[in-house]
Amino acid sequence: MNRRPTLLAAITLTAAAALTLSACGGGDSTKDRNKDSDKIAGADTGTEKPASPSAPEAAAGRPKIELPSDLTYTFEWPKTGDKEKDAVLADSQQFIKAVDMAIAEQDPLHKAYLFYSEGEAAAGSENFIREFVEYKDRITGAKRYYNSNVKISDDGTAGFAYCEDQNKAYNKSLKSGKVAVTEKTKDNYVLYNSRLRVNEEGIWVTEKLTSQRGSAACQS
Repeated sequence: MNRRPTLLAAITLTAAAALTLSACGGGDSTKDRNKDSDKIAGADTGTEKPASPSAPEAAAGRPKIELPSDLTYTFEWPKTGDKEKDAVLADSQQFIKAVDMAIAEQDPLHKAYLFYSEGEAAAGSENFIREFVEYKDRITGAKRYYNSNVKISDDGTAGFAYCEDQNKAYNKSLKSGKVAVTEKTKDNYVLYNSRLRVNEEGIWVTEKLTSQRGSAACQS
C-alpha cells in the first residue's frame, strides 16, 4: 500500500493544556485528530485582521529560517499587547516554520525545530518529519493560521490554541516535482493546542502539542 504522509497531520500527543476558543475567533486547541467534535467557548471575535506579531529577530543564537519560495504563510494572530503572550505567538510561528524547513531539507533532527521545542513536541515533530523523508515529499502552497488564544499560567507555562487552514497546502514529491493537489475538505481545518515554557535562553519552547482535524471551531 502506498501510504503517503498526511499533510501537516500534526504531532498528535496524549496530553496538552486545555484551552478554549470561540467559534468566531480565539484560540483553543485540543489536538486529537481522532475526535470529530470540537466545543469552543470564549475567545475574542471580530471582523478585522490585525497584524500578527513579528517574528523574533535572528539574534541570541536563533536559527535562520529559510523555506522554499513556493511555501507561504499567513498568520492572523493579532498582537495582544502583553509582552509574554506576544512572545509566545512569535516563537510559535518560528516553531511551525522550523518544522516545515526540516521537512524541506529532509532532516528529522534539524536544529531549527529543536531550538523551539522539547520533550513530547520535539519527539512528535521528529516522527512527523521522518514520514516526509521516507516518501521524499515536502510541503508546498499556502498555509493560514488564525483564531489564536494564549493563556499564561501561574507556574510560568503558557497554553496556546489556534487553527490552521490547510486547503491550499499540498504534498510535493522531491523526486518528480509533482504536487498532490487535493480538494477542499473539512478535514483540512485543524485545531491545535500546545503547552510552552520559557527556557534559559528566554525562548518559549513548545513542550506538548496535540491536534484535532475537522474542527468545527476552525470552520466558522
